[in-house]
Amino acid sequence: MILGFFLFALLPLYGVIGTAVLWGLLPFLLAATAALYYALRRNQRDRRILEDLTVSPETTRLIRTNPKGDSQDWESNTYWVKVACHEQGGPVPYYVTLKGQGREVEIGAFLSEDERKALFSDLTDAVRRAAHPC
Repeated sequence: MILGFFLFALLPLYGVIGTAVLWGLLPFLLAATAALYYALRRNQRDRRILEDLTVSPETTRLIRTNPKGDSQDWESNTYWVKVACHEQGGPVPYYVTLKGQGREVEIGAFLSEDERKALFSDLTDAVRRAAHPC
């Protein structure tokens, strides 16, 4: 894909082969290709974030696997779990957190704003149903 972009971007430069203009434009083409390569690699790495949330009547457990492979674990009694949505003041708008066992953890920070709003609503309902099964 990167090679295809580079070759396609070279097409307009065929008219200036053998001139000094080619050497003036070539660094910008190489910089654009390097930026595209970096962005694709970064996106591929960031896609490896995985959050696994389990909500049962007894416990709520969140396991987050980071892009580098290390994992973080959080667990609390479902009855005491509080779901919060911070519209402002967090790293992203509509920042969703779970609080319990004296810790507050983020969930879904990599989602879009609309997805975080839906996540907050779904999580609130799921925790309420699990904590108070009637």
